Amino acid sequence: MTTVKAVSGSASEVASAKASPRERLLDAAAELFEREGVGVGTDALCRAAGVSKRSMYQLFDSKDAIIAAALERRARAVSAFLLPPPDAPGSPRERMLYVFRRLEEAAQDPGYCGCPHVSTLVELKDLGHPASVVALRYKAETLAFLRAEAERAGAADPELLARRLALVFDGAATRAGTGVDRLDGLALSTAAALIDAACAGR
Repeated sequence: MTTVKAVSGSASEVASAKASPRERLLDAAAELFEREGVGVGTDALCRAAGVSKRSMYQLFDSKDAIIAAALERRARAVSAFLLPPPDAPGSPRERMLYVFRRLEEAAQDPGYCGCPHVSTLVELKDLGHPASVVALRYKAETLAFLRAEAERAGAADPELLARRLALVFDGAATRAGTGVDRLDGLALSTAAALIDAACAGR
C-alpha cells in the first residue's frame, strides 16, 4: 500500500537496472497513473519509460491494455504488502488488524496517493474496463480474506464485518491519499472496535 516507488521502484530506478521495455512501461505507467491519473497521455508515458510509441504499441494493443497491465503489476505488490502471509502466526483478529497497520504505515509516506484500485475505479467510471476488472478482482480478494478471518474469529455475521472493515479501509485510504486527514491510528482503532463488537462474547 506504499507508494509505487516503495513497492516496485520508480521508472528511473527500473531503467537504471536495465529492465525490459515492457517492464519500464509498466512501472512508469503505475507511477504516473497513481500520481496523475489514468488520463496521462501516451507521449508522457513513453518519455518516462524511455520507450518509443512504436515499441509501446508493439507490446500493447492499446492504452487501456497498458492501464490494466500496470494495475495488475501494481496490485500484486499491494496485496503482498497489505495481507499477512497465509502461514504467518497470529489470531484472526491480529491478521485482520495487520491490514490496517500496513495501511497506517503506508499513509505516513508523503507520496501516498490512496488505494490504487479505488482511484482507478473512480476515475474510469466503467466497471467493464479491463483495469476496472483488475481492481474489482483484487478488492474482492481482500474482502474474501477479511471474511475468512472474521469467520475464524467467530463473528456473528462474518460477511457484514468484512464489508464494514472494507468500508473503513477504503474511506481511510481515500482521506489519507487526498490529504484530507491524517490517520494517526484512527483506521486501526476503528477496525479494532468493529472486530471486537462483532466478536463480543465469542
